[in-house]
Amino acid sequence: MAASLWKSLLQTTKERILQQRRASLYVGADGYEEELIKKKLQQFAGGSINLSKVNNGIGILTLNNPKLMNAFTGTMMLELQERVTELENWKDGKGLIIHGAGNTFCSGSDLNAVKAISNSQDGINMCMFMQKTLTRLMRLPLISVALVQGKAVGGGAELTTACDFRLMTPGSEIRFVHKHMGLVPGWGGAARLVRIVGSGAALQLLSGAAKVDPERALHLGLSEETLSSSDETGALEEAQAWLSQYTEGPASVIRAVKKVVTAGRELPLEAALRTEKDIFGTVWGGPANLQALVTRPKHK
Repeated sequence: MAASLWKSLLQTTKERILQQRRASLYVGADGYEEELIKKKLQQFAGGSINLSKVNNGIGILTLNNPKLMNAFTGTMMLELQERVTELENWKDGKGLIIHGAGNTFCSGSDLNAVKAISNSQDGINMCMFMQKTLTRLMRLPLISVALVQGKAVGGGAELTTACDFRLMTPGSEIRFVHKHMGLVPGWGGAARLVRIVGSGAALQLLSGAAKVDPERALHLGLSEETLSSSDETGALEEAQAWLSQYTEGPASVIRAVKKVVTAGRELPLEAALRTEKDIFGTVWGGPANLQALVTRPKHK
């Protein structure tokens, strides 16, 4: 009986959380026409977004367009949305590392696509499309890390802010260059940056369009650590080792931890408390909890 009730509560809570995570940031009433912008983005091909999943529950998401410093083409934007959907359905996942091919992170949007959708409505639709995708990425029940090698500029800098943590390699930089393009961030990067470094520092980074090297990023709280390796393979191995200290343990517990933190960050206090209660109910009396009670006595 107890096991049946626990399973029922677990399923109900999972469904509610999944609905919240997939809730549309924009709807038709906002003038958002997703299918229209998808058709336009499909015209600008090139590069790919590759996802691999390793046995320890860590996914590796690779931005693969090295000839353009991993700039987002239209089809890459569409593929990122598809990969996020795949990650939402990955029940055994615990962590995610996002990095770029060819020893650099991402140079933002492919200018060919930008020039072709330069009218206001298309630009706003592209903005809303990427905001929705990156918001879903940020809300994944996976602990995420942006591995910054080389340059993360413009939209690439914005992408780093959609991750829980950022790791940088020697000589790398994060730079919000939007001002020089006559723009402000449009993929949600400004709103997320304020929450990471505070409004004052965010204003400096956006209005100054300055390069943020690993040392300054550490000082600002924009980066957690500067890795020792600069080559792609070595840096990725270091990033996996760094992330594993937070993903060790049952997937159900790690995912629950990320969910309660997301709720605390995004919801009003009362709603966050109710969500925490619901998530607590999915792990209390669950396999990991019962096993811990047997093998890890609290008092010695």
